Amino acid sequence: MAVKHNNILHNNHFRKDWQRRVKVWFDQPGAKKRRRTAREAKAAKLGLRPVQPLRPAVRCPTIRYNTKVRSGRGFTIEEVKAAGLGKKYARSVGIPVDHRRRNKSEESLKLNVERIKAYQSRLVVIPKLTKKNKDKKVDLSNVEAVRSVQVALPLPKGVEAEKPRAITAEEKEFNAYETLRKARGTHRHAGKVKARIQKKEEEAANAKK
Repeated sequence: MAVKHNNILHNNHFRKDWQRRVKVWFDQPGAKKRRRTAREAKAAKLGLRPVQPLRPAVRCPTIRYNTKVRSGRGFTIEEVKAAGLGKKYARSVGIPVDHRRRNKSEESLKLNVERIKAYQSRLVVIPKLTKKNKDKKVDLSNVEAVRSVQVALPLPKGVEAEKPRAITAEEKEFNAYETLRKARGTHRHAGKVKARIQKKEEEAANAKK
């Protein structure tokens, strides 16, 4: 096709410095080795302590992800108190405390209290060397160093999937939508119904007088 009208000529940029705009990861094997040696150095520095602290089991937000369980930032103050520990002491033995988190259910509280107690049962606290106890020797022959707390105390499974089965006749007749709407309406109008019944009872009591 012939070029029509007084249009601008194309200026195709085919000589850009593309080498400066290319991202490469040639340092990946070296970075992997550096991370490994850093982990080993950290483990050696910590001695018998685990490399990472204990984390609570929390549920992901929203209905979509609520079936999944993940590790949280820290335990609530209620969980630490229920396990029989103080906030400062818990932090000193590798149990992080998150003052912003709240327990919304008894199940989560019970689960995390059990995690703290299981961790505490395996915990060996070596006293600090002072002038008073410098002569006392602590027997560490039977103490086993646990490097990974997550391996020793793994997170529980969120929801176990139910095995496939045949649908029963009762389940076929059950209307989930209608049941939920009725329950929602009952909950919403509970206050009005209670006030109406109370008013009728008062009127009946006044009529008897």
